[in-house]
Amino acid sequence: MGSAAELVAERIGRFGPIPFSEYLELVLYDERVGFYETGGRAGRRGDFITSPEVGPLFGAVIGRALDSWWRELGRPDPFVLVDAGAGPGTLARAVLAARPACSGALRYVLCERSAMQRAHHGEGLPLVPAAQAFSRPRGEDVGESEEPIVDVTGRGPLVVSLGELPVGPFTGVVLANELLDNLPFDLLVHDGEWREARVAIAPDGRLVELLVPARRVPAGLPPRAPHGARVPVAGAAADWLAGALERLGRGVVVMIDYASTTAALAQRPYREWLRTYRGHERGGHYLADPGEQDITAEVPLDQLAAVRAPESVQTQAQFLVRHGLDELVEEGRQIWAERAHVGDLAALTARSRVREAEALTAADGLGAFTVAEWRASPHH
Repeated sequence: MGSAAELVAERIGRFGPIPFSEYLELVLYDERVGFYETGGRAGRRGDFITSPEVGPLFGAVIGRALDSWWRELGRPDPFVLVDAGAGPGTLARAVLAARPACSGALRYVLCERSAMQRAHHGEGLPLVPAAQAFSRPRGEDVGESEEPIVDVTGRGPLVVSLGELPVGPFTGVVLANELLDNLPFDLLVHDGEWREARVAIAPDGRLVELLVPARRVPAGLPPRAPHGARVPVAGAAADWLAGALERLGRGVVVMIDYASTTAALAQRPYREWLRTYRGHERGGHYLADPGEQDITAEVPLDQLAAVRAPESVQTQAQFLVRHGLDELVEEGRQIWAERAHVGDLAALTARSRVREAEALTAADGLGAFTVAEWRASPHH
């Protein structure tokens, strides 16, 4: 198959108009021609900037948050952080460089389905096989062909790269930073009533929407909306949340993303919340140039709450301040004042914290992202 456009056309030719979620799965994630397998990535040389790419400050604050959750859970060892949608590992490098107090117990699991992105995980990260990162329970029957029990408590941080969420139960944190907005979703369109948009091929060969009766209607969907209004049906995001909570024995699932509600999205122009990106610029229509641009949508938080209501919802700015952003910025100012005359890397890194903090907390940008937390315990 030569391109994502050809793959989509072949699939429609075989099965007829396809659900929008299937279209997204093909053009973003297909292992041969999907956007994330053929060069699409975050970063200054990529297609979009996420908080970790702003600089190391975001990772340093996440390190402080990890310490807070670790202490809250009773300082467990191992203490697992699953970095879901880890991309090339930018956040992991910043968190580990910050040397959080929980490092000795930390098992940092980079979870990334794209093989192209996973190929970067070994760059500056001390990867170990998953079997070496976790001790077997004492007393477990180990066959002759299996590896002996190795006690790795207190030997972290140990870093593992996986293509999917690890099996549970484990104690720790599952962190999804700008992941859920990229998971495939179905699309409803208001045309006198809510109908589902499928992707079809017009006689001239263009990809177009074909409206059919909706298979699933979210509970928060208003019965009336402007003609042509659209809303996402975030089935994959809801399934991901349910799976993350199921794997956690104790701990917290944290989502950091741009989010809204189904009802609010229905009232907004859809190009405001259903976005495409290519080369740090807004891309074209989501049916144009399949496989050559990122496609993302604001997360309908009420649809996730149907799985389970989050215990905490705040903005990214509030979350970062809560976990020590201001202290790190002040520390940076002091280091700069002491070492400005030297102008070494430590001084320049410290100076950059002020600008990074401004970007990470901007009310019209990253600072307005939603941080939602779900607690998991054996009682849930």
